[in-house]
Amino acid sequence: MADNKVALVVGGGSGIGADAARKLHEMGYSVGVMSSSGKGEALGNELSGLGFTGSNLVPKDLENFVAAAMDKFGRIDGVVNCAGHGPKGTVMEISDEDWHLGMDYYMMNVVRMTRIVLPIMQKQGTGSIVNISTFAAFEPDPDFPTSAVFRAALAGYTKLFSTKYAAEGIRMNNILPGFIDSLPEKEDRVARIPAGRYAKVRELSNTVAFLVSDDSSYVTGQNLRVDGGLTASV
Repeated sequence: MADNKVALVVGGGSGIGADAARKLHEMGYSVGVMSSSGKGEALGNELSGLGFTGSNLVPKDLENFVAAAMDKFGRIDGVVNCAGHGPKGTVMEISDEDWHLGMDYYMMNVVRMTRIVLPIMQKQGTGSIVNISTFAAFEPDPDFPTSAVFRAALAGYTKLFSTKYAAEGIRMNNILPGFIDSLPEKEDRVARIPAGRYAKVRELSNTVAFLVSDDSSYVTGQNLRVDGGLTASV
């Protein structure tokens, strides 16, 4: 289905990003995986694709990752932007520096990567960018303050971008996961979830794969909740 198609996963060393890379590889995509830990490089090589060590906080690392992918594959059809956990704390005790770091972690990581890959996708006339956001983007959770604030901003950015570039065949969507079984389970969190359990990471990867692929070719500018009913928004 995806012969000769290429997907890059930024922040793919573990969790949703790593499993998304595996799922896309299973679908026939050539996969590039980047992370700061070295795990992404190992995974990309394991999947007979491209492995790269770098940080999504460093624009030059992203530029070098994209350049390496173009040298190896010659095209980029999909990009998956994942992020680690940024600063936390009581809302009025978060420093200016940590608010700025949170913006780097949760919004500017997408802005930077999009700026780099957009000309490539424009030349191709097609491309899909999928951002891993959070269930807390529209129902802020005090456990994840900087994530909630800047991923709400990411939703605004995504809508602006998707509207501007939809006619060129370039799409952007956000996935809003709840709690995932790649993290330790906490009883109080399970009690909040109507489904009564954490998500299996593959349930998120399947959603990523759908949004990267042409199966979702008429879906853009969306914030898709994959949270077992955790949020009450309609």
